[in-house]
Amino acid sequence: MVGGRARARSPRQLTQDPKAWPEQASADPAADAVRQIARTLAQALDGHGLSLRAAAAGSGVNRQAIADLLAGRSWPDVATVARLTHFTGTTLWPDSINIERKRTH
Repeated sequence: MVGGRARARSPRQLTQDPKAWPEQASADPAADAVRQIARTLAQALDGHGLSLRAAAAGSGVNRQAIADLLAGRSWPDVATVARLTHFTGTTLWPDSINIERKRTH
């Protein structure tokens, strides 16, 4: 698996309170990026009054893949994020990821 053991757990599982997904930030930068993508996508779909079925049909992304992204159960690939970005007309990738960095030196 790409990402190795770091992606063995879902983004949702990498938050302190998985039940609070996607409102609960994650200390893991990749999981937090997915969380922000999920939040922004949910807002875009809601704002346009779109169902998962309509989003899947319009974007070409599998409905279950969208549901898993929104629920924090999966690590979306670049193609998925790009297709959903194009379909919604909303930039899904976060401008920044605000978490504390661990110093290794």
